[in-house]
Amino acid sequence: MNKVRFFCIQIVVVFTLFFSSFGLFAQKQDIEKATTPHSTMRIEQYREEACSAIISLNYELALENIQKANELIDQVKDSLDRHQIILSSAQLYYYLESYDKAATLNSGAISNLKSSQDSEKLASALSLQGFISSKLAQFSDSENYFKQANALYSMSNNEKGKSTILLGRGILEFEKEKPKIALNFLNAGLTKYRELTMSFQEASALLYKAKALLVLEDDAKKTYLTQAKMALSDALRIIEDENYDKLKIEIYHINATIARIQGEDIKAKNMLETYTLQTAELQTKNNRLLSQINTPQPNAVANQKETMTSENEPSEKEGSDNFSVITNGLSIAIIAILSLLTLSLYKNNNLRAKANTLLQDKNTELQLAKEKAEKASLAKAQFLSTITHELRTPLYAVTGLTHLLMEENPKEHQREHLDSLKFSGEYLLSLINNILDLNKLEAKKVEIEKVSFHLKKRINDVLIALKKSSNDKQTVLRVDYDDSIPESLSGDPVKLSQVLINLIGNSVKFTQNGEVVIRVRKIDQFNNSIKLNFEIEDNGVGISKKKQKTIFETFNQGSLQINRKFGGTGLGLSIVKNLLELMNSKIHLESKLGEGSKFWFNLDLDISDEEILEQTKTDKKKLIDLEYLVGKNVLVVEDNKINQMITKKILEKNMLMCQVADNGTDAIQLVKENDFNIVLMDIHMPGISGSEATQKIREFNKELPIIALTAVTIDENLDEFFRVGFNEIIPKPFKPELFFEKIHDTLKLSEKYKTPTLP
Repeated sequence: MNKVRFFCIQIVVVFTLFFSSFGLFAQKQDIEKATTPHSTMRIEQYREEACSAIISLNYELALENIQKANELIDQVKDSLDRHQIILSSAQLYYYLESYDKAATLNSGAISNLKSSQDSEKLASALSLQGFISSKLAQFSDSENYFKQANALYSMSNNEKGKSTILLGRGILEFEKEKPKIALNFLNAGLTKYRELTMSFQEASALLYKAKALLVLEDDAKKTYLTQAKMALSDALRIIEDENYDKLKIEIYHINATIARIQGEDIKAKNMLETYTLQTAELQTKNNRLLSQINTPQPNAVANQKETMTSENEPSEKEGSDNFSVITNGLSIAIIAILSLLTLSLYKNNNLRAKANTLLQDKNTELQLAKEKAEKASLAKAQFLSTITHELRTPLYAVTGLTHLLMEENPKEHQREHLDSLKFSGEYLLSLINNILDLNKLEAKKVEIEKVSFHLKKRINDVLIALKKSSNDKQTVLRVDYDDSIPESLSGDPVKLSQVLINLIGNSVKFTQNGEVVIRVRKIDQFNNSIKLNFEIEDNGVGISKKKQKTIFETFNQGSLQINRKFGGTGLGLSIVKNLLELMNSKIHLESKLGEGSKFWFNLDLDISDEEILEQTKTDKKKLIDLEYLVGKNVLVVEDNKINQMITKKILEKNMLMCQVADNGTDAIQLVKENDFNIVLMDIHMPGISGSEATQKIREFNKELPIIALTAVTIDENLDEFFRVGFNEIIPKPFKPELFFEKIHDTLKLSEKYKTPTLP
């Protein structure tokens, strides 16, 4: 009986000890889980404060924070958290200008972070590696790291991350000795840094902007000294406000360059000596700090083992029966516990296997959907390219024949029909161009340019283009322009004109016997950047509240009745929306049905110092010496018989001699046998294409002017056309004035650069 009671007591004690130990172990694990992220965050905080202290040259504070971070490193158990610490350490080495060490550490962090799901940390590591590689003159690697980081930041819509990469790309291009490209990235970044309050990046970008301007030369071989001084002054203000003393050292070097350019050699020498002295002192302090940093290795994982040893062994042997009972009881308890654990693991594995299978199925479905979407997008682009060419070819016949008939003195009632035919042709061409523009915008194939232009003149040109439409509608166009806006600005004038012509044209279309007001006001001006507000307001039919939500979607109009009454395709406002988003802006609408509409947007532009030579608006047709074209021998290469006839008649009507070739092979032979003044070459033809025929002609005749007369969309392949040997391009259908202007200019230019024959 005593043995049974003793056995029961032993079993209870064993289970109590086991579950107590298990509870303590679980509690310890919970504590570690709770404290580890906290430790990681504190380490990152100390490292960030150390970096800030280094930038401010407060090395005592930097050392204090480094020591605090080092004391916490051993508490971190999770490998992902330790990789974040490694990334933080690499950044610290970067600020201490130990670039090789920073690169080694950060490479390890990148390798491990790629297997994790934390794209933000990976993007940060890739971005840092881009900066490090720039300093190590590993330019191709740097550009690749920046592109990878930018892709990840774009997926998470991280504006600060993307903006930081603009600074990195600017520094990279400057190190590659490409100051003009560097300025494009730096100017784009500066706008963002002011919006997002990124003072350190703004100060750094201004310093590099000053450097780039000092090595960039204008047409007179002079540097942009005034702009460089302004950038340096703005940088100094931020550096002093934020105590970025490390950046202040670089100002001595830039001032030395400015003094040298201005011929102040003594001042330049003094500045350079100060820069050299302070750089040496900085390096000494950096080396002292480097010895204080405890850096974890990329693959190191802290493992702690606890061992328990028994200090006291039984001095006397228990009875053999009691020992056997205890041993059996412990064995049964262990077997029961192991059985329960095995069953639990088996169930967990089953659940995990089912979840993995479901996840794989979903991934497969998503991959298939992605492939289908890509194929559909490619098919759409190919369809638009093909259908555009097929539409332009017969449209050329319509517009060409209309032009020929209108010049043959038709009767009054016939002229009325021909005007209608001409309008329909121009409408179809406008529709085709709009579809192509929208397709390129949606495919992200449109890039923003940056050139100098006169904004006020651009607006006047748009109004001149819409004058006939407004007169037909008996609608007045009025401009309210802020005269405090600088005359010369820098941006993309073509895309801005496209936005304005769509918005103003839309207002004119829906306003009868009314007024359309175009307002341009200055909102803000900071150094060489300016923010403008554009408003286009009309008192036309207006837009209902319901339709205002969808009016900027593709092929969307106010209503079916509006579509029937006013016409149009619903593409103009969609193009406006996409273009403005491309220029980092957004279109806004205020409208009341029956009272009118107001469209407005804000746009950031740069102020330009470049002088713009504006051509006066003249009638191009009057500038063409038509007598010069008389008797010129022209070869038309065209496979379409109707187009052959139209082009030939248009040429012969202006007293030019014309010969026709049906394909590229015949064209090559005719050029060999005849003395033509110019060749008009189609692109898509049976046999060899127009591009191939041109290349073969250039093998034996490099001076003969060849113009591509084609219905192919040329925007994306412009460089390719000139590379194969074309002198000029005329898209079909064309306006006769433009047709003869380009033939005239090409012939004149060809004669100017023609190699003189030896006597």
